[in-house]
Amino acid sequence: MSSLHEFLHHGNYSSLQARLVEMNPVDLAHELEQMERGEMLMVFRLMPKDQAADVFTYLDSSLHRHIVETITAQEVRELIDEMFIDDAVDLLEELPSNMVRAIINNTSPETRSLINSFLKYPENSAGSLMTVEFVGLFETLTCQQALEIIRKSGVDKETIYTCYATDKSRHLTGALSLRSILLSDNDCLISDIMHSPVICVHTSEDQEKVAHKFQEYDLLAMPVVDKENRIVGIITIDDIVDVIEAENTEDIEIMAALHPSEDEYLKTGVWRLSRNRIVWLMVMMISATFTGMIIGHFEELLKGAVMLAVFIPMLMDTGGNCGAQASTLIIRGMAVGDIHLKDWAKIIWKEIRIGVIVGLALSLLNLIRITLFTKADFRIDLVVTLTLFITIIFAKTIGCCLPLIARLCKVDPALMASPLITTIVDAFALMVYFCSASIIL
Repeated sequence: MSSLHEFLHHGNYSSLQARLVEMNPVDLAHELEQMERGEMLMVFRLMPKDQAADVFTYLDSSLHRHIVETITAQEVRELIDEMFIDDAVDLLEELPSNMVRAIINNTSPETRSLINSFLKYPENSAGSLMTVEFVGLFETLTCQQALEIIRKSGVDKETIYTCYATDKSRHLTGALSLRSILLSDNDCLISDIMHSPVICVHTSEDQEKVAHKFQEYDLLAMPVVDKENRIVGIITIDDIVDVIEAENTEDIEIMAALHPSEDEYLKTGVWRLSRNRIVWLMVMMISATFTGMIIGHFEELLKGAVMLAVFIPMLMDTGGNCGAQASTLIIRGMAVGDIHLKDWAKIIWKEIRIGVIVGLALSLLNLIRITLFTKADFRIDLVVTLTLFITIIFAKTIGCCLPLIARLCKVDPALMASPLITTIVDAFALMVYFCSASIIL
């Protein structure tokens, strides 16, 4: 950044332009983000149009609006026309509707038509992620003809390493690599070297399912087809990496009882962060009223055996931790496709057995601890140990069941994470604890 700043400070714009051309778009975007807004715009305007379009896609979203509002309508048109369509659509989805209309009106008719068609696809669908800059080849072409097409149009494509074969009606019939075209005879037909069927997604398919397919089949690009199996675009791995990061972040926030936020932590206001947190905290606080009611119901029992109150935090914490462990593993397993609803019986049976083993180990250790370090009545020791064993088995079972139930009800399994499970397990542990105490004591 210091070198760019020095070029600007000394007015050495020709050297600055030469330096910009040498820089990687990602590194240049990082340096621009560290500059003052005025300097950043000056550097941005000195870039060649194609480089500016590349750098723009890597800039932080907070700078997109500032740049679009500052540069001229002609510069906006050139910027949008140089960008890949999927990147242009991502930009427009970040901006206010009045600004979007102004930008679309200043783009070329071809770009405007493509952008409008993309904006009609549901948010977070395959159609909204895809780009139309791909290499499509008729299956009746020869390899020599295909190479000529790639040489002419490849510079404007998102990727040329994977090409897609179609019939005359643009129905997707196969896929092939640039390598296979180069290594085949010139008169060899595309239909002879393509492979089919092709792993593809439909325009309306959810982006999370698209990401799972990329992970499952280890793809770098995937075609997107319409209801009639006609190819309309492709999705590349760079877009899917962003989707995976966004989906994982959303799951983590939901599991922590947070309302998902689209912005980075340091760029989100205090009031918005508070609003995202307070709703679930209120729900958990109100639900914790049940545990208070249970304790209040057995108030007389506590008066007669005050020592019982000493072990309540330990029982509740251990149960909650056991449930959180089980739910985290199940939620993650479903997220990466390792666990499916059809496996419910195996999962429950496995967690019950795990609960028994863990419960026996922790109960035995707890019994030894109580016996050696407290002077409690042995009957109280027995109540605590029995409650701990039962609570751990229940926590492991409920921890695996709730995410499965959520998936069955088509609700995000992350909602059934630590806070909710802890509340349920706490209430159960107290009921078992006081009921056991009432019987044994």
